[in-house]
Amino acid sequence: MRFILLTLLLFFVQAAIAQKDSVPPTKKMDSLSLGKGKNELIKSKDSRQDGGAKKGSRQGGSLEPKNKDSISIRDYKIISYQRDTTHLDTALTIKKEYKYNYIREDDFELMPFANMGQPYNELGKSFSSTPYYPRIGATAKHPGYFEKEDIKYYNVPTPMTELMFKTTMEQGQYLDALLTFNMSKRFNASIAYNGFRSLGKYRYEEAQDGKFRVTFNYITQNGRYGLRGHIAAQEMESDESGGLLDKNQFEDDLPDFQDRAKIDLLYTNANNRILGKRYFLDQQFKLVNHKKDSLDKEPTTLTIGHEFSYESKIYDFEQTSQNDAFGQDPFLAPIEDRARLKTMFNKGSLEFSNRTIGRLSGNISLYNYNYFFNSLLVTDDETIQNKLKGEEISVGGAYANTIGPLHLEGNINYTISGELTGNNFDAMAIYRLNDNNAVTAALHVSSRMPDYNYLLYQSDYRNFNWQNDDAFEKVQTQSIKFGFDSKNFGQLQAEYSAVDNYSYFASTATEEEIGLGQETAFVRPFQESGTINHLKVKYRKEFKYRKWALMNTIMYQDVTQDNQVLNLPEAVTRNTLYFSSDVFKKAMFIQTGVTFKYFTSYNMNAYNPLLGEFYIQNNEELGGYPLLDFFINAKVRQTRIYLKAEHLNSIFSEPNYYSAPNYPYRDFVIRFGLVWNFFS
Repeated sequence: MRFILLTLLLFFVQAAIAQKDSVPPTKKMDSLSLGKGKNELIKSKDSRQDGGAKKGSRQGGSLEPKNKDSISIRDYKIISYQRDTTHLDTALTIKKEYKYNYIREDDFELMPFANMGQPYNELGKSFSSTPYYPRIGATAKHPGYFEKEDIKYYNVPTPMTELMFKTTMEQGQYLDALLTFNMSKRFNASIAYNGFRSLGKYRYEEAQDGKFRVTFNYITQNGRYGLRGHIAAQEMESDESGGLLDKNQFEDDLPDFQDRAKIDLLYTNANNRILGKRYFLDQQFKLVNHKKDSLDKEPTTLTIGHEFSYESKIYDFEQTSQNDAFGQDPFLAPIEDRARLKTMFNKGSLEFSNRTIGRLSGNISLYNYNYFFNSLLVTDDETIQNKLKGEEISVGGAYANTIGPLHLEGNINYTISGELTGNNFDAMAIYRLNDNNAVTAALHVSSRMPDYNYLLYQSDYRNFNWQNDDAFEKVQTQSIKFGFDSKNFGQLQAEYSAVDNYSYFASTATEEEIGLGQETAFVRPFQESGTINHLKVKYRKEFKYRKWALMNTIMYQDVTQDNQVLNLPEAVTRNTLYFSSDVFKKAMFIQTGVTFKYFTSYNMNAYNPLLGEFYIQNNEELGGYPLLDFFINAKVRQTRIYLKAEHLNSIFSEPNYYSAPNYPYRDFVIRFGLVWNFFS
C-alpha cells in the first residue's frame, strides 16, 4: 500500500506539471546519444504506424515538425536488457489492440483463464529460447512476473508519464503506471507500479497483483563509464477453487446458474502466491575509446563490464483444511507449503569493438543458488532433503557484426563447475534482400536441469514430496528457425526442435481415482526417455483496401513423440477485420472491428493449484470452438481509448468453452480502458 500511495502521488504531481497532452515545444535536446539496437531490418506494414500518418492527422507519433534542436516522439528512447533501443510509440494500431491485456504482450499462443491475473494455458510452444539457469517453477503463476530481462530502461529529453487503465471482470481495476525522467543530461530514472484486483465471476477466484519497479541509468560526460540498475518488488496472489465441482451446472446452461457465482466449486479455502524481490546492477568502462574524428560513430573500443543481480523468491500454497482433491491424511493441517529460492549472479566481461571486426566479447560468471524448505522429511521409504544449494561457474562469449546487408549474432556459454547447467549456444543471421524483404536463420542448442520444483518439493500433502536431483538428467534442446519478412508477402516463421529428457508433470491416478475427483492428488514430475520432435510454422499477413483491413495470423504445429507428453493444438488462427478512419475533423482517429480466434481440439493441459503448474492429461479433448471479440478503439492526441466486447458469441453458443479441464473460459463481458502518455 505504501508503494501504491507513493506512486500515485508522483504521477499526480507529474500530471499537474504537464501543461498539455502533447510533445513539448521545440527546445534544445537534453538526451544522451545511444548506440543502435538490433531492431528488425524489415517491419511489416501495420495500419498507420508511428511516423507514417497522413499529413495533418494526429495518428502519427510526432506532433511537431522535426527541426534542428527539436523534440519528437522518437527522442523518447526505451532500452532493453540486451541494450536494444526503440522509441516510444503513441500510435493506435491493430498490434496495440493485441497487446492491450494483462501481460501487455500478444497472447496469440495463449489461452487465458476466466479471471484476469489467472494462469494462461499454452496453445503454442517454442524451444528456441531457454533460460540458462533453472527457475523456481510454478510456471503457471509467472506470465505477469517481471524477470530481469523484462525490465526496460529509459532515455528521455523531458519527463514522460504513461498510464494504462483497464476494467477487470468484477469489482476491480487494472493500473500500469510509469514515470520516467532525466535528472541531468546523463542520468535517467523511472518509477513504475503495476497492480490490479479482480473478484471474478465465479466464487473464490479473486486475483490481485502489486509490482513495483525503479530503474536508473547513467553515463559520464566523456561516455567512457556507464551504469544502470533496477529494484523490483513483486507480489502476485490469487484464490484457488480447483474448478467446477459439477460440470453439468455449467454445460446444461440452466437459468439458475447463469449467475456464475451460484456454481459449486471443488473447494473455497485455498490460495497461492508468488513473492519476489530483486536488485540488479550493470556497469561498463571503456579502457580504450579510439575515434578517428568527432563524427566517428563506430570507434575502436575495449570495454570491461560487470553484471550483478540478487533475487529472493517465495512460492506459497495455503489451504485452511484438507481436501481429497490433493490427497487424504496430510502430514499437517492447515496446509502451509512454502518453497524459497535465493540466487546471486555475478558476471565479468571484456569486449572488443571495431568497425571491421564487429563486437567480440568473453565473460566468466558465478551463480550461487539456495532453494530450500523449512525441514527435512523422513519417511519409512526415504529421506527428502530440505534444500538444493551450490554454485555454478561458467565461461562464455558473444559476437555481433553487420557486413553490408548481412547481420550476424552469436552467444555461447559453457559450465565448467556445477550440476545444474551444461551449455547454451545461440546463433542468428539476418540478410536484407532489399528494402522490402529480409530472411533470417537462427540456431539454439542448450543443456540444463529442469526447474527446481521438478528436482525437489515438499508439501504437507503426502503425495507432493519428492527429490529427483540425482535421478533426473539434463534437458537437451536443439532448435533451428527460419523466417521470411516481407512488406508485400507478410511474415513467415518456421521452427523445428528436438528435445531429449523432456520434463513434465502428469497424474498417475487410476480411472477409479479420476472418477472420484482425485486426479490432481497424484500429479508428479516425469522425464520422457524418447526424443520429442516439434514443428511450428506461423504466418502473418495484413490485407488492406482503402480504410478497411484484414489482419491474419495462422499457426500450424506437429509433434512426433513415443508417448503423448507434449499436447498442443494442430492449428490456431486469428483473423481481425477492422475499419480505420479520422473523425471529427481529424481530432480523433478510430479503429473498430471484429476478431475471430479458433484452435483445433486437443488434450488440453490440466491445472494443479498446489504446484502452480499445468500437467499432462490424455482423457479429455477440449477446444474446437471460436472466440469472437468486437472492439472500438480511438486515439485523441496521445491517449488511446479501448472498448471491447469479449467472447461475444458466448451469448448464443453452447457453454462448452474451457481454458483447462474443469476451468471454463470467461463469458461475454464488456471492458473499457485507456493508455495515456503525457509530457512536460
